[in-house]
Amino acid sequence: MTCTGLVIAALTFVAAPPITARLDLARVDSLVQAEMARQKIPGVAVAVIRKGAPVKAQGYGKANVEHDVAVTTETIFQSGSVGKQFTAAAVMLLVEDGRLSLADPLPKFFADAPPNWQRITVRHLLTHTSGLPDYTDGTIDYRRDYSEEELLRFAYGLTLEFEPGARWNYSNTGYVVLGIVIRKASGMFYGDVLRTRVFDPLGMRTARIITEEDIVPHRSAGYRLVRGELKNQNWVAPKLNTTADGSLYLSLQDLIAWDAGIRAQRVLRSDSWARIFTPVTLNSGNTYPYGFGWSVDDFAGRPAQRHGGSWQGFQTHIARFPDADLTIIVLTNLAQANPERIRDGIAAIVEPALTRPELKPITDTDPALQTRVLRLIADTAAGRLSPAEFAYVRAGFFPDTAQSYADTLRDAGAVTKLTLLEKRKLGDDETYTYDVAFARKTLRLTIAIAPDGRIASFSVRPVSS
Repeated sequence: MTCTGLVIAALTFVAAPPITARLDLARVDSLVQAEMARQKIPGVAVAVIRKGAPVKAQGYGKANVEHDVAVTTETIFQSGSVGKQFTAAAVMLLVEDGRLSLADPLPKFFADAPPNWQRITVRHLLTHTSGLPDYTDGTIDYRRDYSEEELLRFAYGLTLEFEPGARWNYSNTGYVVLGIVIRKASGMFYGDVLRTRVFDPLGMRTARIITEEDIVPHRSAGYRLVRGELKNQNWVAPKLNTTADGSLYLSLQDLIAWDAGIRAQRVLRSDSWARIFTPVTLNSGNTYPYGFGWSVDDFAGRPAQRHGGSWQGFQTHIARFPDADLTIIVLTNLAQANPERIRDGIAAIVEPALTRPELKPITDTDPALQTRVLRLIADTAAGRLSPAEFAYVRAGFFPDTAQSYADTLRDAGAVTKLTLLEKRKLGDDETYTYDVAFARKTLRLTIAIAPDGRIASFSVRPVSS
């Protein structure tokens, strides 16, 4: 499918931007439409906020393909994990109320918690350093209506991937548990805390928890590509679509209001906002670039606060660049969409200093590691990649992800060239990014080496994604 005849709906502003800004922002339309066609995205909503004012807020394409409904600034998208920053805000409200502390161990809220939860704190859950495996890695039935108690019991049965605080690894499970902590501490469903203390005060008029039962004006449909053909999103059990790891409905207007609230440091105290955007400190004393529901890494050498979301036929992204006084929001309704490509293009147009430099070859001074990487590629292609190589094994990596990588590498053919593009310290790990030229394609490989010399992470993807 190609996105032709795009319908564009724009928000009217009180004051028009300068002519130079209008000329630059006209390029945003071309960029978004080109990416929609390239990625086969039915609908996109984009906001560009400079110095606190939305200079661009616009819908492109279709919110609902079957009914031929255009995306507008009022179109409702599912948040995916962009919703985690709202869960973090709810937690910090309760911290300010004195109802919980970031240092509280989980047994304070769950008297029957397993022994290995004694060392997990609220802060660990917020920062993805708890060691709880991610439930989304083939471990849960999306068509079952789990109660909070059942989800908690499920989490109780998980084996920790690492000692709490020892490292960072993304965990939706941790944020599901945070939602239950919020109910225990406040006596309210986390969605009600958000409605009364975040959404209503900030004027986020249409933000709410996902519902299949209620009438939701301007709700968009989520889509996925199956062998290049557009299909509707997969169905998820209604209760499972209300958990605190990202089950929100949000419009572009809601997120513009949210950004304004952050900018004005409303809802929370300034010290709470500072904590939210502070990188987590690991047990080793090293930091990892993630705060509470936000990545806080650099972008093109500039500070950035950002997060993406992926869920049920939607891909979303919000990026704030504080020293450029710029926020970019991209909402899409396709599971395979890459809103970060749109964000990167918009950032380069609006603020050229935020143009992300392309990775280029650098001198590889570690021939032993190069030999090891080549062996790992061969072992992966042959189906011989072993859990013993890893410092810890991510739930679902074996056998599913390893098998997928094996299929990809076999299809690529023999390795013809290995090129090192980047080396960086991330938490306690040394992370390396390579372009691997094969006989039939080039793939990008990223590998992280833990302090003990074993593999901390390993991924293979197309260069263009």
